[in-house]
Amino acid sequence: MKITVVGAGAVGATTADNIARKELCEELVLLDIKEGIAEGKAQDMTQTAALLGFDTRITGSTNDYAKTAGSDVVVITSGLPRKPGMTREELIGVNAGIVKGVAENILRYSPDAIIIVVSNPMDTMTYLALQSTGLPKNRIIGMGGALDSARFKYQLSQHLGASPADLNATVIGGHGDTTMIPLIRYATWNSIPVTELLSAEAQQQIVADTMVGGATLTKLIGTSAWYAPGAAAASVVESIVRDEKKLIPSCVLLEGEYGQKDICLGVPVVIGKSGWEKIIDYKLNAEEQALFNKSADAVRSMNDVLKTL
Repeated sequence: MKITVVGAGAVGATTADNIARKELCEELVLLDIKEGIAEGKAQDMTQTAALLGFDTRITGSTNDYAKTAGSDVVVITSGLPRKPGMTREELIGVNAGIVKGVAENILRYSPDAIIIVVSNPMDTMTYLALQSTGLPKNRIIGMGGALDSARFKYQLSQHLGASPADLNATVIGGHGDTTMIPLIRYATWNSIPVTELLSAEAQQQIVADTMVGGATLTKLIGTSAWYAPGAAAASVVESIVRDEKKLIPSCVLLEGEYGQKDICLGVPVVIGKSGWEKIIDYKLNAEEQALFNKSADAVRSMNDVLKTL
């Protein structure tokens, strides 16, 4: 098994570190356009192997896609990170060119790879990767829902005084501060609906705080977060590599599901060795469906920007 992570910045390096520690592959390639960065971080990670007890071989490369040849899974984190006050949407002009170029170069050497998109705006970049490569829809996955759902569980755990590992909570819709939809009606604490344990006011606060989770961190640390995004990307990789069939909210192509077509948007999907395998219908109520439709409209307007580039 061979995995490539494109982009050796904070998110990409953290993704690679999680993959290496979990020994999800025999060979891991970290690639970046900036001279020496990928090589240096790969060497640094490899030096932890004796301390942490893993045997993953890690190679760094400066823009040499030949070294990625034969990759089974590729994670694309390339692109500019958000700065304080910047929306994910404002990144589209720059990051579209980067993601399109990366996807095309990857497939030149790894035509059978499954691609996981992390770059922002993630929903639009996932749609771009799908359209520009012509790959089967199951082999293009946007990571945002896994991260947003982890942030949802964090907020719930803080209010409930619960372990995040005991919580089930799902975020669907776009990976944006105004487009994501934390489904609190479906959230549970070891099978107990959290709506039975939290006041209406607390529920509203949790949903609101989840939606601005990324922006909150960007404001605090001055750039996009990396620990949770890296772990989220690695969790998607793990479900593919180990054929875990995990139900992970992910950005995938919709062809009528949830009332939407010709758009990549976050929904609950089963992820296994062939990529994403099926979409699970959560039976949204009228209010949730209206929010989902509104989210789709916002993402579709971003996708329209691609036509002007």
